[in-house]
Amino acid sequence: MARKNEFNYFDAFAKLSKFSCDLATTLHETLSNFDPENITAKVSNAHNIEHNADLAKHEITNHLVKEFLPPIEREDITSLAQEIDDVTDAVEDVLIYIDMFNIQSIRPEVLKFTQLIVTCCQAMDEALEEFKNFHGSKKLRDKVIEINHLEEEGDKLYVDSMRNMYHTSKDPIELMCWTEILHRLEKCCDKCEDVANIIESIVMKNT
Repeated sequence: MARKNEFNYFDAFAKLSKFSCDLATTLHETLSNFDPENITAKVSNAHNIEHNADLAKHEITNHLVKEFLPPIEREDITSLAQEIDDVTDAVEDVLIYIDMFNIQSIRPEVLKFTQLIVTCCQAMDEALEEFKNFHGSKKLRDKVIEINHLEEEGDKLYVDSMRNMYHTSKDPIELMCWTEILHRLEKCCDKCEDVANIIESIVMKNT
């Protein structure tokens, strides 16, 4: 979409989504091999990824300020960049809360959630790769639909996990902590769907 020697916003969106994928993988691997003694270091590593994502988002904004005629509307560029960045922030939040609540062991259903988040972020990344050539893409709409379906899986997993937890535990501290963490996990899937919805809106406005 970009002309020669011009900043390519579509490549920048795809680059931004890679940070979400990296952080989702970090989350899943950290919780799959959970060691409460190392969680603070893992949060620090996650924050470094999130910080680099912020720098990449600012690069988009800085180019947009100087852009005479962007390939799509300015508001759409800033909104999409922010929504992708919000995915990264949401994934980082899960690790922050696990550290903050001093979690000592991971509930088994949580690993299903983190794997789903990895899949959601990968689907989002694939959608943004297709978005580079949205006028001719035959796969973009399928990717948007896939993300919608994955978000629905996240909703179901959230409800099932909450029901199971409240039926099997009476510990108020455990319930408080995991209620918040499960909410944060579900939010990651929601944020991926927000990206998909903006992509769909931009395509409709520009075709």
